[in-house]
Amino acid sequence: MEFRAALFDLDGTLIDSHGVWSRIDAEFLHRRGIPVPDDYMKNVSSKRFSEAAVYTIARFSLPDTVEGLCAEWLEMARAEYGTNIFLKPAAGDYLRALKKSGLKLGTVTGLPRVLAEAVLRSNGVYDLFDAHTSADEAPRGKEFPDVYLLAARRLSLAPEQCVVFEDVLACAVSAREAGMTVCAVYDRQSIAEWAALTRASHLSARSYDELLQIGCVGIEELL
Repeated sequence: MEFRAALFDLDGTLIDSHGVWSRIDAEFLHRRGIPVPDDYMKNVSSKRFSEAAVYTIARFSLPDTVEGLCAEWLEMARAEYGTNIFLKPAAGDYLRALKKSGLKLGTVTGLPRVLAEAVLRSNGVYDLFDAHTSADEAPRGKEFPDVYLLAARRLSLAPEQCVVFEDVLACAVSAREAGMTVCAVYDRQSIAEWAALTRASHLSARSYDELLQIGCVGIEELL
């Protein structure tokens, strides 16, 4: 299989941001006098903003509207994504290496577009990408193949021509169901499911330094 494109999840895969969402979730629920359940982050990590809002309202019997809750989250996250969140070590070098090799690059994220664009621009890599896809633009969240298929269409490629980099088990499974090759990327926030994630993926890497050593041609040779 010759890959034509590399698609990257953002939170926890390309950028080191899960600590930010832990803080936002803690503050959001603290305002309502609710402690953060141990399984909350896992349960919302593959959902769209609106789906996460529906889930949160139902789980905690909140009086909030979906629109109001999403707006509150967005306001809490906007400054962080514009200034305080950075790429994982060597991720920028890896993106540039893939681009130099002739691959198309795309994002496929559960983040609203405004946050995705802010963090990529602040880290100087926005213009490396040929297309951006948010789960908000698909019929369902990232635990379903829809958003991955949409990302491939935006690059005018077949799913089989794309390799996807993900750090969440449910997302890796759905990307694979879409017909794509999946590379699991280690993130300390998802350490509990790392073994299952690696089993669900075609290959895995614990860092972008490791991926730089492999290279995209190397990924093809490992499959």
